[in-house]
Amino acid sequence: MKAVILHDAEDIVHADELTVYDALIERFALVQIPVHALPVRGFGRWGALVSGHYCGEFSEAHGKQVVVREAVGAAVPSAGVGCAIGRAWLARIAEGRDGPFDPGSLTEDYELGLRIGAMGGRGAFVRLPAADGHGMVAVHACFPHTLMTSVRQKSRWITGISLAGWDRLGWQGGLAERWMRLRDRRALLAALVLAAAYAALPMWGVAWVATTLVHHRMDAIVPLPLVITNLALLGWRVAMRAAITGRSHGWTMAAMAPLHMLIGNIAAMLAAWRALGLYAGLVRHGRLRWDKTAHVFPATGPIADRATP
Repeated sequence: MKAVILHDAEDIVHADELTVYDALIERFALVQIPVHALPVRGFGRWGALVSGHYCGEFSEAHGKQVVVREAVGAAVPSAGVGCAIGRAWLARIAEGRDGPFDPGSLTEDYELGLRIGAMGGRGAFVRLPAADGHGMVAVHACFPHTLMTSVRQKSRWITGISLAGWDRLGWQGGLAERWMRLRDRRALLAALVLAAAYAALPMWGVAWVATTLVHHRMDAIVPLPLVITNLALLGWRVAMRAAITGRSHGWTMAAMAPLHMLIGNIAAMLAAWRALGLYAGLVRHGRLRWDKTAHVFPATGPIADRATP
């Protein structure tokens, strides 16, 4: 046996996946293919919106961020699905432990990739066209379709990566590796900045209207050049998300990028707050609280058609 392949029970496995693993696993310790989220329909108007925001997030993560991560020489984290790990490397990780998978970790799949990198193993993130010429070799997976289940899932990710992961894995490796770990662990700071920004927006609007009425000056609160610059940067950010989402899911889903980004930001802010509570419980009681994500199985639940442009 060359490798162990990781998947969730509800994943839709690509027909060319095993061929990719077989061709590359002897050269790399870990082989990861992209994850394409499937929007879930049939659970009210919010079902497709909440589950759909994962399309943009995973498209950007697996179309840009992990690609850059591998290019600069940092460890490639496992997504927990669509991933093959060399059998010999799993045996090395398991030495002196009960096994390669740590029950004390909330994000053991992510940690596996970093541990392999710290041991000198090389991970490969592979984006290849499918043999039939339609789309790429990727695993299709369903994600939570309600806001609260999404918050529970993301709070587990934040606790495991940003908080407990800091304790468990520390800061190792060269500059590129440390920089990428810093990016992985910025979720709490990002949530704080997002919360401040969303709170400041209506407050600024009220102050701007009041000042304009009193002083008849539009730039009395915030200089217009600063507002225009921020709007331009926001437009660039949305355009990049839409473009990269469109490559994997089609332009209908790309057009939803602004709304999906808003939903993702709301979920991230709520998840960060909840993650602090989970981590506080870990510090106080020394035990983890595991939140099992409830999934919809494609064979029995309504899902959106896959876009494979």
